[in-house]
Amino acid sequence: TGHWLRELAPRDEIVIATKVHYPMSQRPNMGGLSRKHIIQACDASLRRLGVDTIDLYQIHRFDPRTPIDETIAALDLLVHQGKVRYVGASAGYAWQFAQALYRADAAGATRFVSMQNHYNLLYREEEREMIPFCREEGIGVIPFSPLARGILARAQRPAADISATTREASDPLVRDRYDAADDDAVLAALRTVASARGLPPAEVAMAWLYGKPGVTAPIVGATKMTHLDAAIRALDVVLTAEEIATLEAPYRSHEVRGH
Repeated sequence: TGHWLRELAPRDEIVIATKVHYPMSQRPNMGGLSRKHIIQACDASLRRLGVDTIDLYQIHRFDPRTPIDETIAALDLLVHQGKVRYVGASAGYAWQFAQALYRADAAGATRFVSMQNHYNLLYREEEREMIPFCREEGIGVIPFSPLARGILARAQRPAADISATTREASDPLVRDRYDAADDDAVLAALRTVASARGLPPAEVAMAWLYGKPGVTAPIVGATKMTHLDAAIRALDVVLTAEEIATLEAPYRSHEVRGH
């Protein structure tokens, strides 16, 4: 990735974001949000990327085994050392994020500027607390799985006995996170709007997400240039109030997933 970034564009034109939390190996002290792991993981990322600074360093999950004050202090240290410019969080409960912001403010430490959360047409539980909280606090929302791990790109569930793509064959979260019976009605609504517009379902689903209050930049997982092209084209798609209502009406509450 580091070599590719240097070929792609000048460093000043690129925003580099990465995360810390999950174990990088089975050896001791290779995971979590302790001061030790955060600092050594950041140094390792800088070496691998071949850069001096990470623009956005995010905690991948909250760590119940480490006091949040220790995590905040370690991130603040990295900012003051010039190794990190901004810090963000990913996938948690609104109360956890509120606590983290409060503790950072109380300590005069670097504040989190972003929340990378699970949000798409099939999973909208973040609209209840996290997104309103982020809007109130001026936090950027950068959703992951904007196309529900590819399901919204085709607007249909994967077959029960076979996988339509290589991704589905190797990704158990496709079915684990999107198995609600009510999802079929949402997919049908997406097909209806996409067909009427003459657009691929992926572009309609992305356009819906781009237009949601608080959303800054969805995390697009592109494995082909056509995927990236579709995500870019969706920026020019403006859905009507009636189309948005059609897409949103079938949604029913879900279990909290993605934390």
